Amino acid sequence: MTQKHNFLIGKEWREAKNTLPVLNPFTQEVVAEVCLAGRDELLQAIDLAEKAFKTTQTQPAYIRSRICKKVSEEIENRSEEFARTIALESGKPLVYARAEVSRAALTFQVAAEEAKRIGGEVLDLDIAESGRGKMGIARRFPIGPIAGISPFNFPLNLVAHKVAPALACGCPIVLKPSSTTPLTALALAKIVMETEAPEGSMSVVPCKSSDAAPLVEDPRLQMISFTGSPPVGWDIKSRAGKKKTVLELGGNAAVIIEPDADLPLAAKKVCAGAFAFSGQVCISVQRAFVHESRMDEFKRLLMAEIQALKSGDPLDDSVNFGPLIDLANAERIENWIQKADNGGAKIITGGTRKGTMVEPTVLSNVDPREEISCQEAFGPVLILESYSDFQAALNAVNESQFGLQAGLFTNQMDKIMQAFNQMEVGGLIVNDAPTFRVDNMPYGGVKNSGFGREGIPYSMEEMTEIKLLVMNNYRERI
Repeated sequence: MTQKHNFLIGKEWREAKNTLPVLNPFTQEVVAEVCLAGRDELLQAIDLAEKAFKTTQTQPAYIRSRICKKVSEEIENRSEEFARTIALESGKPLVYARAEVSRAALTFQVAAEEAKRIGGEVLDLDIAESGRGKMGIARRFPIGPIAGISPFNFPLNLVAHKVAPALACGCPIVLKPSSTTPLTALALAKIVMETEAPEGSMSVVPCKSSDAAPLVEDPRLQMISFTGSPPVGWDIKSRAGKKKTVLELGGNAAVIIEPDADLPLAAKKVCAGAFAFSGQVCISVQRAFVHESRMDEFKRLLMAEIQALKSGDPLDDSVNFGPLIDLANAERIENWIQKADNGGAKIITGGTRKGTMVEPTVLSNVDPREEISCQEAFGPVLILESYSDFQAALNAVNESQFGLQAGLFTNQMDKIMQAFNQMEVGGLIVNDAPTFRVDNMPYGGVKNSGFGREGIPYSMEEMTEIKLLVMNNYRERI
């Protein structure tokens, strides 16, 4: 019999008749059941968050920092438990699940440090005659309760990127985790409950999308932090009214490999960037543009890297390539590959599916209008194309509705700066894959890839607002 997990409102674990099965993506077996919150429970969670804000908005920095530090330490103490839960419910191989746990611990550690640095600044206002004798103090204040909506692919660290900055700056958060990976978020909530965070600082409410409207529309919530698909994200923004919105959406990241590139490094990084977690990463490498003079050599090195991948059960320590999150997505990827093949593309390797497992697939000669090229694949697919002119390669990268991150392998500073100035992306990664991310850097995209930035200090800016105090110390002589 599978274990039943309650949801959290404030500091109370609630049971419900309606439940959601959690499947192991590799075996398709039900591993747990999670109680679903209804609309009334969401309203109660929002009410508690509103009440908690009366306390959290005036919490001293050392307490907010201490809360985040405690969470970081406990994630590390329970790291293997978290890693196995991530692998079990998301299908992420343990080698990557453990890395995610380490990142989440660091995310909360950074939040603990940034909680002490929100601060503000002193302004000299006597730049004009009217400002004579006046001094300004600008400080950041938490905006209030917020809603967080997280995806399945990083069920701990992307939750951490919403919860950690909220706790660090004093904003209570109501979190809706992914319906496919709710167990990890509930495990994190248990840790937060063990800290001195006031009741209502965090609620975790797995629920049906049809019941989630209060998270978007309730005026008591001052911000929505969403990570997920572009259609859902832009719909949320259109319904959010006066709320702040931060949207981390999709991508079809590209890399350019120049003639002077370190090809063994590039092949290793591109393989990992394309096929880690079966490509189910927003900044997964989907398109690679290789200079024609190096294509044959790069292809040979890449094939060797792909052949070294070991597929199988994510709970096997030796496995580094696992399943897609569910059968529907595996079938979608298979269909997109077949459509590209029928349209004249060449399958260099892979292309077949067995259950939720899709082989690491490399294609070439793909029509850029094919879904597998112009949409976000979110699967183990890499498109290889050659180029002769660097500007043409930059233009090809930009011919996309997405713009999250991109990669460039070269040591030529002029081309690095040309790419930095021209690429329509939120971040350019040089001599590494666009999947590179450290959790304090500004992360986000342009075009259809999102709105606003994450990364602990940048999320905290989004979750706070500036208030100005002007002091008049000037007295005119009469």
